[in-house]
Amino acid sequence: MSPKTENHVIPQAGTSDAGGQPGTVGADEEYSVASQAVGNDADGVERTTTDPPDDDCASGGGTSRTSSSYASTGEDEDDDGEDDDGSEAEEEDAMSSDSESSGHPDPYDETCLPEYSCRYCGVHDPATVARCVETKKWFCNGSGVKGGGGVGSHLVHHLVRGRCSQVQLHPESPLGDTVLECYNCGGKNCFMLGFVPAKADSVVVLLCRVCVETVPALKDMDWELAEWHPLIQDRKFLPWLVKVSKTDVGPIVERLLRYAYFIPYLAFSTFRLITQEPSDKLQLRARDTTLAQLNKLEELWKDEPEARFSDLNRPDVVEEEMAPTLLQYEDGYHYQNVLAPLVKLEADYDKSIKESLTDEGVGVRWDKSLTGKNVGTFVFRREAAESRIMVGDELRLRLGDGASFLYGKPWEGVGYVKDIIDGEVELEMRSSTVPDQITEGYIVECIWKSTSYDRMQNALKTFAIDDTSVSGFIYHKLMGHIVEEQPIQAKLPKDYAAPRLPALNESQVQAVATVLQRPLSLIQGPPGTGKTVTSATLVYHLARQGMGQVLVTAPSNIAVDQLTAKIAVTGLRVVRLASKTRENTISDVDHLCLHVMVPLAAGDEFKKLQMLKDEIGDLSEKDAKKYRSLRSKTEREILQAADVICTTCVGAGDPRLKNFRFRQALIDEATQAVEAEALIPITLGAKQLIMVGDHCQLGPVVMCKAAAKAGLTQSLFERLVLLGIRPIRLQVQYRMHPALSEFPSNMFYEGSLQNGVTEADRQLLTTPGFGGKEDFPWPVDNKPMFFYCIWGMEEISASGTSFLNRTEASYVEKLVTHFLRMGVSPLQIGVITPYDGQRKYVTDFMRRSGSLSAATYDLIEVASVDAFQGREKDFIIVSCVRASDSQGIGFLSDPRRLNVALTRARLGVMVLGNPKVLAKNPLWAALLLHFKENN
Repeated sequence: MSPKTENHVIPQAGTSDAGGQPGTVGADEEYSVASQAVGNDADGVERTTTDPPDDDCASGGGTSRTSSSYASTGEDEDDDGEDDDGSEAEEEDAMSSDSESSGHPDPYDETCLPEYSCRYCGVHDPATVARCVETKKWFCNGSGVKGGGGVGSHLVHHLVRGRCSQVQLHPESPLGDTVLECYNCGGKNCFMLGFVPAKADSVVVLLCRVCVETVPALKDMDWELAEWHPLIQDRKFLPWLVKVSKTDVGPIVERLLRYAYFIPYLAFSTFRLITQEPSDKLQLRARDTTLAQLNKLEELWKDEPEARFSDLNRPDVVEEEMAPTLLQYEDGYHYQNVLAPLVKLEADYDKSIKESLTDEGVGVRWDKSLTGKNVGTFVFRREAAESRIMVGDELRLRLGDGASFLYGKPWEGVGYVKDIIDGEVELEMRSSTVPDQITEGYIVECIWKSTSYDRMQNALKTFAIDDTSVSGFIYHKLMGHIVEEQPIQAKLPKDYAAPRLPALNESQVQAVATVLQRPLSLIQGPPGTGKTVTSATLVYHLARQGMGQVLVTAPSNIAVDQLTAKIAVTGLRVVRLASKTRENTISDVDHLCLHVMVPLAAGDEFKKLQMLKDEIGDLSEKDAKKYRSLRSKTEREILQAADVICTTCVGAGDPRLKNFRFRQALIDEATQAVEAEALIPITLGAKQLIMVGDHCQLGPVVMCKAAAKAGLTQSLFERLVLLGIRPIRLQVQYRMHPALSEFPSNMFYEGSLQNGVTEADRQLLTTPGFGGKEDFPWPVDNKPMFFYCIWGMEEISASGTSFLNRTEASYVEKLVTHFLRMGVSPLQIGVITPYDGQRKYVTDFMRRSGSLSAATYDLIEVASVDAFQGREKDFIIVSCVRASDSQGIGFLSDPRRLNVALTRARLGVMVLGNPKVLAKNPLWAALLLHFKENN
């Protein structure tokens, strides 16, 4: 061991806690934990003491009842509500009644508890609590949450919710006031820390996950690196670090005893330690909490760091319950009164998150875009920023004090996110001048814009007060009212095929024919059933009905671009209206975009002003006014001449469409839009409305849990289905090998899916690659699928908010490498995992440990289920991650996520997971049975 390391000794089994007297077994045996700077104070962290509470908080009459409840004793310390010796329950009851009559203080009064009491529940046994270094608050390692199965300990819950990661033990704990850290690098992120046993000494060494896997020198140490295990398991710290209550201990004891063959001293000593829980008196005094209360307290601490649990009852803190969404509404005003507060709630949450995303000391690499714009590329290091920042978002870059000094003056600029690649953000700046010679010391801030939410609120208001915003029939249908069907006298074509689009199958023809004759229609497009071709063909026939322009929308820009391209090949005049922030984004439909058409269609005067603007950057006030006038006039003329206008749902609220009325509107991916978002295009005068989507796949993304709980995650499409409007289902799938479509068809679509491709159509056609051409060893030749049983452990990721499974990651790499050696292109392979922690770990693991070049593995897309919706790959590997008997399976229990994950593959799908844990869920049990029945 390093001479700088001080070993903290924990008595072996058989020693007595009381008075330090040795027991009868192994009194001189010990084991210790090696850690860098163990026993030293953490920088900037004061040592705490365990003095008894002040006299004014002690029990009356000088008795020791209350003070004894604060001490760590050698008594039986269950928290199960029962007493092993059968005697203390009566004593506690007597104490309780006596304290009531003698004016005993409220046991939940936080002013009467020591500083180190758990800020959630009040438990304060030194062996059961630890301190969050960042917030300087103490928490216990027990759960103590009503109905909180799988919640984890109070300590871990705070670290996760508070975005913290450093922990200091209590001075009276067996290890003293140690700040947990890696022996090798000194890293203090407890979510990254684990322990390895030494081969010779009775010690365990704390090492972080990164050092264990990436530092070759550690392999020369006399340590069992292969036996590394995280300090946090089942969302609790291991009990030999911070004790837990008996009710929380079962799974940990079971797991540790499993490891006894390589560290018997640890398992034996740990069993003794964890059966010495806090006394019943302490546990009975522990405050009952709910998960909602803990989360609310964490939110309150953001504004009031010293707030107490009792503050949750303050009138200014108690929140009114949000009215939930309904199936039916009385009228538009009732509808607005329910949805508008939920939209505001989501907006406020989004604003708070975006504005909190700030990073300092950022390095920026400056380049020029193809259009001559300045582009700054940098890594946003804030945890969770990658999942919050999206293409099109606006960010502010400014120089920090040191960088401003070097530059000679302050500087700041605003740009929009052009792309995000492997965590690197490409920011295209508005300014023509940037400090490109300065590459370090920048501050990045996220700019929140309310545009999307403002347009949703405006649509709700318009729907309520403007009788001309939609037809009466659609209005009442959306309110859930019973109204007589009003068929449309449509001109049905003899041939439903549209020019230069594939011919339709029978179910697609039936869908188009039915929709043309109805004022309100839902089309359900299961995976691979050709809903984009069907929608484009439908728009072609709608435009030929003579009812005016057709408005085509979708919640995402990608979906709008795809549909725009399909519609354009039919010969219709199509205009793609993009937001101002996307006008510099290159896409396949640029030639159809309004901002590209304007300079080509404008007159000479506009072109001269445009040239002048490009040369000098700014125009005079008079010229700028003329420029804007000419631009608006040209935009209006182009839009008026179009047969079809394509934009996002939010884009339909663009002021440039303010005076337009669209009698026919189609919303693609309607199941991915929140209801108020889908309402924006509808309120532009819809008399014939078609919504295309699949409510059996992922729905809208709502970040605010309160808004989601109130029903904001339910799409308008899904609500109309629940109201009894039967969607027209497309029934022939052209994506998956027939063996791959069987389970999704039976489980999610009542067995209605037919195969438009054969086994021969979905055979792997490889080209000689790294190892030549060969076949993949599928368990059954004509069924390219299998479930790979993995018994690895789930671990919390570095952020504390996600999970990873290192064993699954290693098998993902093996499968990927096998396919690559067969000659399969990296672009043909996709890895799906529901957890961002696993996504990052798999990506890093393949680059670090794969036998092929890192550049090859970089081409493998590893992404979430959400990112893969609407897309496909030849081969899909699904990493389930979850493997805890007590923590549940989280996201995996959502049937829609499983549906999306299983239906992305064309040629083969491989699922990696723990069958014992997954089989507890009925849906996964059915999938496992399906794999078993197919050998």
